[in-house]
Amino acid sequence: MKIQRVSRLRFQILRVGRERFDSQATGKLICGMLLEEITMSAFSHGLAATQTVLIPFGSVEEHGNHLPLGTDTIHAYELAKRVAGTHPVFVAPPVWYGLCRSTALHPGTVGISGDTLKRLALDIASAFHRQGCRNFVFLSGHAGGTHMAFLTDAGEQVLSRFHDSKVAVLSVLDIQGQMPDGIIETPGDSHAGEVETSLILHLRGHLVNGTSPEEYPAFPKHILVRDKLRYWPGGVWGNPQKASPSKGATIMEEEALVLVALVKRLEEL
Repeated sequence: MKIQRVSRLRFQILRVGRERFDSQATGKLICGMLLEEITMSAFSHGLAATQTVLIPFGSVEEHGNHLPLGTDTIHAYELAKRVAGTHPVFVAPPVWYGLCRSTALHPGTVGISGDTLKRLALDIASAFHRQGCRNFVFLSGHAGGTHMAFLTDAGEQVLSRFHDSKVAVLSVLDIQGQMPDGIIETPGDSHAGEVETSLILHLRGHLVNGTSPEEYPAFPKHILVRDKLRYWPGGVWGNPQKASPSKGATIMEEEALVLVALVKRLEEL
């Protein structure tokens, strides 16, 4: 009887989670527990189906002259919603701001400090823990090394503070590194290049403004520089010319498969 009751609740929650089509481009049914769309009773019932929450982190950051400043956040949030369509998880509203070190001087980049980022991540996870969640996935669409270090530190503090919790911290670049070979053509593509341009063409095609030249910045090794624009004028790391909407759809599907597998491993630990 208990197993049947949980199964019925799981089915009900996926329906209460407001099934809808993404009107922008994905064309796929999204059903899941998006925190900004469900009621408090739906949240309470949802805990019978899952105690896992995906917390998307992004940035307001330049992405060349052709992609929107919210590219990282759009990517992480859409990926989290895609996961919620196939596996029961809560999806938190995204954290739009991140630590942007190398692009801080580019027009449009609005970053926050590492301490603020870590505090936000820890506070959000702590609040979810009070509400009954126990498994936390910090999913970042922004993959800057310093940014990820502060998120990892926050995750470690969650583990220390709550002994019944499990935490995963990863960026979209970590996920792409586990995808099958042959999908991404550009070696080292990481910012506003083939991958992100393809994804935004797929997810928000109306926001893509042409393209930008291929670019690979070269900062002095081990030396910190003030004028980062001098070393990275175009704000691209990769080749946007190799992007396509169909490639973006494939990347999104493969990323979701990798992330669902990670969530399941986390829950089974």
